[in-house]
Amino acid sequence: MSKKNKEVVQKNRRIRLKRRKPNRSRVGDFFLYLFLLLVAIVMALPMVFAISSALKPLEELFMFPPRFFARNPTLDNFSDLFVTMGKSWVPFSRYLYNTVFITVVGTVGHLVVASMGAFVLSKYEFPGSRTFFKIVVVALMFNGYVTSIPNYLILSKLHLIDTQWAVIIPSFSAPMGLFLMKQFMEGIPMPLVEAAKIDGANEWGVFRQIVMPNVKPAWLTLIIFSVQRLWNDSAATYIYTEKRKTLVYALQQIQSGGIARQGQMAAVSVIVMIVPIIVFILSQSQILETMASSGLKD
Repeated sequence: MSKKNKEVVQKNRRIRLKRRKPNRSRVGDFFLYLFLLLVAIVMALPMVFAISSALKPLEELFMFPPRFFARNPTLDNFSDLFVTMGKSWVPFSRYLYNTVFITVVGTVGHLVVASMGAFVLSKYEFPGSRTFFKIVVVALMFNGYVTSIPNYLILSKLHLIDTQWAVIIPSFSAPMGLFLMKQFMEGIPMPLVEAAKIDGANEWGVFRQIVMPNVKPAWLTLIIFSVQRLWNDSAATYIYTEKRKTLVYALQQIQSGGIARQGQMAAVSVIVMIVPIIVFILSQSQILETMASSGLKD
C-alpha cells in the first residue's frame, strides 16, 4: 500500500472515531445505564449459577429449598472429576488434545476458506457468482441434523469416518462464515482495492493487506462462533474409537453416572462452557474497537 493510500485510510478512521455528543439528558442516561445493568445481570445469572453449583458440596446440591450460592464452597467436585477421568484407560490429556486439535484446525480452515471465497464473491463478477451466493443463503436455512446423513455418506466414501477429519472438513464449508465475511467485504470500497493494484499489489497482497484488516470484526466473530461450535461438538456420530473421541464426549459419559456424580456433572458444565467464554472475552474489546474504525465506504 502506498503512502497516499495509507493516509486516506488513517484519515477515514480518525473521522469515524470522532464521537458525537449524545443529545440526551442525565436522567435519560441514568435509566439507559440502569436498563443495561439489569440486562447484564439477567444474562450473567446462568453462568454464575453454574459456577456456584460446581462449588457446592454434594449435600448442598440436593438441599431444599435450593440456594443460589454455595454455603461452603469447595473444589472437591473438580478433584473428583479428574480422579474419575484418570481411571479411564484413555488419558485425560488425549481427550483434551483431540478437542483442541479439532477446534484449532477447524476454526483456522473455516476462516481461510470462508474469507477467500467471500473475497471473490464480493469483489469480482463471474458467471454463476450470484447463483452460487443464493445457494449459500439457502443453505443457511438447513439445520445440521438435515445434512447429517448426506455428510456421513460422503465422509464414508472418502474413508474419513472414525477420524478427526470427519468433524474438521465439514466445518470448512459452513455457510454462515461465507455469508458473514461476504457481507462485511462488500463494505470495502472497490477504488481502494484498485488503487492497491495500481501500486503493484497482487491479489494475495490485496486480500492480506487491504481486505482482511478492514473486516477484522467479521473474522473475530467467526472465530468465536466456530470455537463455540467445535469445542462443544461431541463428534459421537463420526468417531467411534475411544482414543479419538473428544473431551466433551468423555465428560458427557460422566454425567450419566447417576446421583453420586451430580457434583461432577456441575463441574463438567463449567469446564465445557469456560473455553468459549474466554475466547469471547479476549476478542470482545478488539471487536468493539475495530467496529468503530472499519467498514469504509465510497
